[in-house]
Amino acid sequence: MSDVLYEDELAPACHWSLRMKRGTVLRVIDKEGGANVGMLFYNPENLLERYNAPDTLKCQHTFKITKGHCLYSDMGRIFCSVINDTVGWHETACGNTTKKIVKQKWGEHTYQEYRNEWQQNGYSSFLVELAKYGLAKQDMAANLNLFSKVEVNDAGDLQYCPGNSKAGDYIDLRFEMDTLVLLHTCPHPLNPETEYPRRAVKYQILKADPVADDDYCKNLCAENQRGFKNNEIYHLGVDL
Repeated sequence: MSDVLYEDELAPACHWSLRMKRGTVLRVIDKEGGANVGMLFYNPENLLERYNAPDTLKCQHTFKITKGHCLYSDMGRIFCSVINDTVGWHETACGNTTKKIVKQKWGEHTYQEYRNEWQQNGYSSFLVELAKYGLAKQDMAANLNLFSKVEVNDAGDLQYCPGNSKAGDYIDLRFEMDTLVLLHTCPHPLNPETEYPRRAVKYQILKADPVADDDYCKNLCAENQRGFKNNEIYHLGVDL
């Protein structure tokens, strides 16, 4: 990869969106450890096409996201590939905090009273970003939660795993098509901390190396090979 083209920080309990170009890499860095970054992906040329968590998991026979995995759209195409990951586990099944969840867990801290120290939730954060592009709650899909790990315990319940991500851990997402990326730094809905968690992250944009024939993500499984072929057809502008 090339040198960093752009970098910035996303403060705790904030949200943002940006358009990533095909052939670029988005590196997200956990600055302090214990971060959670909710993410959604859309095709900026056709906003009806968005991230599909069930297809992403089932076609790669996984419950977690890590190096080698691809993040799929509901059209069978690949938004991005995980080309590097120092964490080893990112979850994509538990969704967002809501206003109700935040209030129940950590009380109600409104912007009017607390200003920048208010307690935002992931669901409302995504709604704000969606509105910038003419989208609304009906357009929200199941999101990815970077840096967070959730396992199934002996009773069959989903259990949050504290300490999954350490300070300086990062994940590199190589974009295989132009993608609208929505993200927030609100807490994971299963986070058991007694105080509202506030973790900032840093993000960098880099130029990706060309995808080689022996690319690890492309060849992780047969479904990923088909996904890359679907992208190839899409970029040719051919409908089959």
